[in-house]
Amino acid sequence: MSVVRGRIAFVAENGPKTTRPRLMLLDGHSLAYRAFFALPAENFSTTTGQTTNAIYGFASMLANTLRDETPTHLAVAFDVSRKTWRSAEFAEYKANRSKTPDDFKGQVELIGELLDAMHVRRFAVDGFEADDVIATLATQAEAEGFEVLIVTGDRDSFQLVSDHVTVLYPMRGVSELARMTPSYVEEKYGVPPGIYPDVAAIRGDSSDNLPGVPGFGEKTAVKWISKFGSFDALLENADKITGKGGENFRAHIDSVRLNRRLTELVRDVELNARPDELTRQPYDREALNVVLDALEFRHQNFRDRLMAADPGVAEAEPAAPEAGVEVDGTVIGDGELAGWLAEHGAQPLGLATVDTWKLGTGSVAEVALAAAGGPAAWFDPAQLDEGDERAFAAWLADPDKPKTVHDAKGLFRVFGEHGWSLAGIGMDTALAAYLVQPGRRSFALDALTVEFLGRELEPAAAADDGQLALGADEQAEADALMRKARAVLDLGEAFGTRLDEVGAAELLHDMELPVSALLARMERAGIAADREHLQAMEQQFAGAVQQAVKEAHDAAGREFNLGSPKQLQEVLFGELNLPKTKKTKTGYTTDADALAWLAAQTTNELPVIMLRHREQSKLRSTVEGLIKTIAPDGRVHTTFSQTVAATGRLSSTDPNLQNVPVRTDEGRAIRRGFVVGEGYESLLTADYSQIELRVMAHLSEDEGLLEAFTSGEDLHDTVASQVFGVERSGVDAEMRRKIKAMSYGLAYGLSAFGLSGQLNIEAAEARKLMDQYFERFGGVRDYLRRVVDEARATGYTETILGRRRYLPDLTSDNRQRREMAERMALNAPIQGTAADIVKIAMLRVDEALRAAELRSRLLLQVHDEIVLELVPGEREQVEELVRREMAGAVQLRAPLDVSVGVGPDWESAAH
Repeated sequence: MSVVRGRIAFVAENGPKTTRPRLMLLDGHSLAYRAFFALPAENFSTTTGQTTNAIYGFASMLANTLRDETPTHLAVAFDVSRKTWRSAEFAEYKANRSKTPDDFKGQVELIGELLDAMHVRRFAVDGFEADDVIATLATQAEAEGFEVLIVTGDRDSFQLVSDHVTVLYPMRGVSELARMTPSYVEEKYGVPPGIYPDVAAIRGDSSDNLPGVPGFGEKTAVKWISKFGSFDALLENADKITGKGGENFRAHIDSVRLNRRLTELVRDVELNARPDELTRQPYDREALNVVLDALEFRHQNFRDRLMAADPGVAEAEPAAPEAGVEVDGTVIGDGELAGWLAEHGAQPLGLATVDTWKLGTGSVAEVALAAAGGPAAWFDPAQLDEGDERAFAAWLADPDKPKTVHDAKGLFRVFGEHGWSLAGIGMDTALAAYLVQPGRRSFALDALTVEFLGRELEPAAAADDGQLALGADEQAEADALMRKARAVLDLGEAFGTRLDEVGAAELLHDMELPVSALLARMERAGIAADREHLQAMEQQFAGAVQQAVKEAHDAAGREFNLGSPKQLQEVLFGELNLPKTKKTKTGYTTDADALAWLAAQTTNELPVIMLRHREQSKLRSTVEGLIKTIAPDGRVHTTFSQTVAATGRLSSTDPNLQNVPVRTDEGRAIRRGFVVGEGYESLLTADYSQIELRVMAHLSEDEGLLEAFTSGEDLHDTVASQVFGVERSGVDAEMRRKIKAMSYGLAYGLSAFGLSGQLNIEAAEARKLMDQYFERFGGVRDYLRRVVDEARATGYTETILGRRRYLPDLTSDNRQRREMAERMALNAPIQGTAADIVKIAMLRVDEALRAAELRSRLLLQVHDEIVLELVPGEREQVEELVRREMAGAVQLRAPLDVSVGVGPDWESAAH
């Protein structure tokens, strides 16, 4: 089973798609109750006082399961009351359950209204539980050839699991489901699904108030059932069960029999509909919108997910599979590509590849090209003759031959390994999607094709043997890649309009695409690494970790696993009886903040030792990862991403160089492992001084803050003197620390509560500090208020270069979501503008190097810093060039200030 956190999708055991009807049955009460406790009630209520957390959680889960499981038939079952045939037979059945919370009351009825508007059949039968209704429908559906999915939090449903019936069981709230198949149930409980109620009868069920046999857990029950072959045989041979367990079993045999009767689900409840009558129907969208409006569910993403599952959408606009798009595919043979390009290459073509890239090297295995109207071509670059390869290379390099791609940077990078240049890219669908929807999670081509083209990228059926030069499997793969190229082309056309709508067309062509080409060259170049130095660092950290383990054991008075939160809790709060930290579901928290708090509350050394152990372990892991990524050429080739951070900042992976700490001695020592490469003289680093604060000063136009930047004095000392009303000479280290945290905090949307945590002061003191700051710098206060109000009105924030970030949660009724969106609205224009400036600076520096015909080159961009590798004799010219181009990237009211350093390694080049 594969659990994907954060969405309801379990791919590993889904199996192949089938044309069989698929019935999904939901236990309404069970799921609503789980949602009620998973989502804080105080964050979900209407202006009339109606709590809605259970409704929202249920509806969100329903939207996700409909999306992920695509049932053809659907129904929801509810309990009527606690009075059922089970409570009639056993008066104490579920008698231990507490009174229904007041905030939960009424929400089930409103869920019913929601389902009615969605035209979803719901069942509730007097005297029976929802599980009995589900068992009846599941049994009927299985007999009629359905595939059945049951979504419930009741483990009694496991007895229904079969090759055709799967239970989706919530593991946490209603956002994470486990797929209970026969193999999974047997693996987890030791018995097939049909035997599960036998085990449950012996074990008991505290949630239903069914007493179990003392001393008989699941494993013991499984053991004895397996020994005698069946539950009935176990009862007949109860006298043969040995020991105290046998005595307990015989003493409770009547309750076991009763439990077994109550645990068995009824499969013949009289219902007013059969499975084939539960076909999903189009929503009554008008009625559904009325319900959602009444519940004040205004979050657009939530409504979009719910509406996207409307089967009426599929009826109105059939979503054709990609195979339904006509592609006149040609598998290119010897000498054929040049002619195909001569015929089709002047028009825009979609380009798709199958390629590899690892440790700074790669190759292209397959290429597909597609033109509007159907013509497409596939070829293996290794099989091209000399004439075709020349024609392809010329077409790639021709800026007048328009190309649409998905992930231009990857193509720039891997084509360079073949000696091919790439020009004429008019559209990158991944970057375009990012500019249109920067906050989305996935920019994968298949997801975008479904969302924006209404079709899926599915492999074609294998061609008839002998149809073309390829075998059946290879022909299917070639067809799939050609359809992929066509999807890229069609997406490009769709995004052309979208980019114009959001004013991002210039950002794509003038910034993001050129940055892609530059990043590809930087990735291919990499940065030289000193393997011996890094290995020595790894051994140093490993020794520090072992020393910390020894010290921790000494402080605890015994050995324990430092990586086990449970064992650490036992030691800290049980055996050492240290002050309790924040209570969580799994005990008292032992995170870094909690350990730091404990260290201040007690003289016991263990919290400090644990902090050091975690720090050294993290450093060791960082260095181990760096060593593994050193390529055969002795260099580290990180991968930069332009589509991860919604603000426009670049990120890096494999390895993540932003993880290398810079403010600690150990982090700086790690940076010394990145060195100048052979044939080069030194490394040069350059970054902007206080760029976010300069952007904030520019956007706010606050005269006091602008004056602080132009005074020539230390910024934080100058601001502190004004806020605290003292001379600059009277600003002490603590004042400076508070103002620095305040200034950067405002740029990052920090609240008074967040500032109090950062400075370890009371929230009231933090609020007073913010008030003092705003008293002196009113322009900053007014700007921060204005930017949120404007974003709430327009739905988005914008950088000075027009990069938008959409924030639908600004109008959310969920206070936490709304406040988070407000913080994003505060920092997005500042962070986004800073990110744009760094990108412009990189492009200007690279262009100036080329124009001056210098051989020094850009290697890295990390946060606001760029790293270059200098050729002997070029240092002075490059340094002057870098300062000039970076300082002139944009014109701000608070001028950009650039710091430059040079040295034999990354750390020595710091400034």
